[in-house]
Amino acid sequence: MRSHLLNDTTADVYRRTVTDGVERVARKLATTRGPFTGVTPAELAPVVDSVDLDRPLGDTAAALDELEDVYLRDAVYFHHPRYLAHLNCPVVIPAVLGEAVLSAVNSSLDTWDQSAGATLIERRLIDWTAGRIGLGPLADGVFTSGGSQSNLQALLLAREEAGTADLSKLRIFASECGHFSVEKSAGLLGLGRDAVVPVPVDRERRMQSVVLAAELAACRAEGLIPMAIVATAGTTDFGSIDPLPEIAALAEEYGAWMHVDAAYGCGLLVSPNRRHLLDGIERADSVTVDYHKSFFQPVSSSALLVRDGATLRHATYHADYLNPRRTLAEQIPNQVDKSLQTTRRFDALKLWLTLRVMGADGIGGLFDEVCDLARAGFELLAADPRYDVVVEPRLSTLVYRYVPEHVTSPADIDRANLYARKALFASGEAVVAGTKVDGRQYLKFTLLNPETTVSDIAAVLDLIAGHAEQYLGENLVHA
Repeated sequence: MRSHLLNDTTADVYRRTVTDGVERVARKLATTRGPFTGVTPAELAPVVDSVDLDRPLGDTAAALDELEDVYLRDAVYFHHPRYLAHLNCPVVIPAVLGEAVLSAVNSSLDTWDQSAGATLIERRLIDWTAGRIGLGPLADGVFTSGGSQSNLQALLLAREEAGTADLSKLRIFASECGHFSVEKSAGLLGLGRDAVVPVPVDRERRMQSVVLAAELAACRAEGLIPMAIVATAGTTDFGSIDPLPEIAALAEEYGAWMHVDAAYGCGLLVSPNRRHLLDGIERADSVTVDYHKSFFQPVSSSALLVRDGATLRHATYHADYLNPRRTLAEQIPNQVDKSLQTTRRFDALKLWLTLRVMGADGIGGLFDEVCDLARAGFELLAADPRYDVVVEPRLSTLVYRYVPEHVTSPADIDRANLYARKALFASGEAVVAGTKVDGRQYLKFTLLNPETTVSDIAAVLDLIAGHAEQYLGENLVHA
């Protein structure tokens, strides 16, 4: 079994094995004609369950053949131009190369004696991102597994900076369109989900700063503590960007920690044309970025940035076997001192290689393309009498729903849209997402693929309308 260990004696086996796997995936990418096969859980589960994990195949080629049946054939392929559902991007090749390198070397980004140069690369990228945001000379940060972890750590720092032992008095203010991880984090941090005060949004689905001001004043009047304000730069459903300058002013006035969840909108940091949409983000105390969304990186690649690196001490724990206190005096850079994780992948390498090959403008140009596509998609939807579209896009998301000409029951329209989404997914021709707006069922395009065209959007809209009309026709006949 030592023949399977990656080392100096098995380098040739490693090369042949990985090449075989890469060639199979490349063939799959080249021949995939849709984003999904339409397989159901009931169909695929028996195939996976039939694999006897206690009886190895003993052969890599055989294992890859089997993988075709249990995974590759029925995977949802985000690179396909008609995958239009969630915040999943096609990935750039330099980042995939980085993934291959970091997996093989397998550095762990917790201590210097496990990572060396990898530590310095991550730190350089944190400094680069903080510079793009404009956080100032004391800024710091750390890579994370994703936006939920980044938001959790940001609110941990905010809780500790609030300086009170009475957690029941702490309040977090967030847009009602903000990410669910804010409430989840409040629960994990011992604050309770009721500690999160949802702030209403305007017609563009942006937090209303006037209402926020009133809520903050009421909080203070009740003897409560405004621990944090979470502004969103790119909400999951609408891509809306909260009024960052106004929120920053209120955070300063009330002594609240300002966190900006830019997990989606961080692509604007490298946009040649839209960087101004993030004006005000430089005044934040902390910022979440997900490179694996709008920087076209493979999952996972995310980071938390903070204005004052000293606040990261709230996540520090010293273990004698790992990062003893003496290493601080010795100025040994241990990333575990800043992180909620201990063992951690070298995910920064993917972004490093992407920047070194493509450059920031190259990444930003791709993000601008999908934002332009969303604008064209909005115009298409607005001109189509079959559809109601909610808001003009700020980023690359469109929320809309099919509205039949002769059916006026909102419940029937809801059911028709739900059916259309499910039927489209089952067909494998395209994948779209769904959400609720003011209690009604809507559909959603999240456009992150520059290869998607306006013609693709038009074709998918025709497919949705066809499925919805079929559903309504059959049900009206039966009624």
